[in-house]
Amino acid sequence: MPTISLKHSILESIQSNHGISHNPENWMSRLSQIGCVVEKSDEKEVEIEVFPDRPDLLSHETMARAARAFLHSENQKPFLDVTDSGITMKVDKSLEHVRPVILGAIVRGVNTGETLEQKNEFIQSLMEHQEKLHLSIGRKRKFASIGVHDMSNLKPPFKVVTVPDSHEFKPLATDKKMSINQILSKHPKGVEYAHLMEGLDVYPVILDSNDDILSFPPIINGDHTTVTKSTTDFFIDVTGWDERSVESCLLLVCLSLAERGGSVESVEVTGWDEKKCLSPLGKAKQHRVPDRLISRILGISLKPEEIANAISKMGGELITSQAITDGVDNAERWSDLVVGEQEHVISMPRWRSDIMHPIDLVEDIAIGYGYENMPDIQSTVHLNAIPLESSNLHRRLRESLRSLSLQETQSLTLSCERDQFERVRWLNTGEVTRISNPITIEHTILRQRILPSLLQLLAANRHHELPQRVYELGTVVSNNINQNNFAWSCAEVDGGFTAAKGFAQAILRDLGANFEEIKWMPIEDNYGPWISGRGARIIVNEEEVGQIGEIDPIVSLEFGLRVPIHAGEFNIESLGRLIPDPVL
Repeated sequence: MPTISLKHSILESIQSNHGISHNPENWMSRLSQIGCVVEKSDEKEVEIEVFPDRPDLLSHETMARAARAFLHSENQKPFLDVTDSGITMKVDKSLEHVRPVILGAIVRGVNTGETLEQKNEFIQSLMEHQEKLHLSIGRKRKFASIGVHDMSNLKPPFKVVTVPDSHEFKPLATDKKMSINQILSKHPKGVEYAHLMEGLDVYPVILDSNDDILSFPPIINGDHTTVTKSTTDFFIDVTGWDERSVESCLLLVCLSLAERGGSVESVEVTGWDEKKCLSPLGKAKQHRVPDRLISRILGISLKPEEIANAISKMGGELITSQAITDGVDNAERWSDLVVGEQEHVISMPRWRSDIMHPIDLVEDIAIGYGYENMPDIQSTVHLNAIPLESSNLHRRLRESLRSLSLQETQSLTLSCERDQFERVRWLNTGEVTRISNPITIEHTILRQRILPSLLQLLAANRHHELPQRVYELGTVVSNNINQNNFAWSCAEVDGGFTAAKGFAQAILRDLGANFEEIKWMPIEDNYGPWISGRGARIIVNEEEVGQIGEIDPIVSLEFGLRVPIHAGEFNIESLGRLIPDPVL
């Protein structure tokens, strides 16, 4: 979850513009109710952890706006006042496969503070808000990236085109021109986000009418558009691949600047497909919530005025409560709008990108109404659960494995190539799923087999007495697709291939396998962790479902083990598909 540090001086300045005093103690005691956790606070600032579903709270200004509604019951408009600037931005067709979603906005007359210190605090706060949005909604700039520019240094109209990697301009915080290729290979921001440009032959840039580069999204802005202490008029561009993320980022930056007195103006954007739109779209979104859904989830029946008050505290507005005239005749789901029942039409801000279903509105109503005001009653809802077919198979496998005196364990799905392949002499079963930012060298990939994890577990417990019999049923990943395997590993003096085959036969018998259809094929030497001649592939209907055998002492020593070990590993999906349940 993203963490933000809010300075009391900035919050007090913002709130005083609305005739509300900033009381840190009042804030800290109730912020958790709207999706925040106060980590620490002192006389200068408060550090807050914001839940991932509330990216609209990631700046001083938007946090202050939400607090005025929730703490002080100040009605907030669920829309943003936007006027037409008359400025255009045309997107070249070449952006379709480069960075297709592009929006822009202008905000004029922003109050950035009276003193030099306040202006510096504003700039720092703006930059931090931008990066928090990049991290959360923007998914590290992949879904959306934001550029904020000093409008006074720009000459509209704007255009978005693609250029080759030899194209040069002066990027932010540099004193000389650099080519696109140099930025991606040498500039700190270019190196950090170069992976977003992989596979491209041309690169996106935003130009004004002087053909000066404003931005090279999603990497870096041009140097001449840098926001300074004298900046009061801003041009904001947001580009990316996800329309919802791009629009939310643009609206939230505009909202934070509007909270400082700025006037938001729209830009007419002509997309790569020649479609025109005004950006940003400030009007609210309307949602329809069945009264039946609210009653079932919360366990109480709320009056329209209670719903109106609750949703107002969350920045929305109840438009009307009415009988449903266009809906279905019978409810199959709780959220269905049934003709003749009551519904509530609620208007919510477009920047609340977390609201995707009526149940999200029910949660907001509950928060605004107050959990402490809910009746202390048990749930009256009874749901008959139907077990998944896979769960039934997993249950049968666990019962069989436990009957062999095996103890269930659970280990991490994370592993490393050394444990998964080199130590156990297995080749990969498909494309390896790698972790892009591993924390340790032991957790760099998602495992393709479970047995190495069990050998690690036995190694960690080698100071305990024998026998040690463990199994795990868990997830493995091959070709970036999740699968389910189970494996066992037994460290015991009399363990060997015969014991491993007995375990496999017992498990297959419990599953209802026909042993006449099962083949036991020897495994070639030095493939897998098995002793030569003491490993076998289990074949059902000409398809391999697993391997069993006695662990080679050479492999055991790789894990620091010096005792006989027999083991096996099976693919659960293959077993379920090839061996029908005899009960069904």
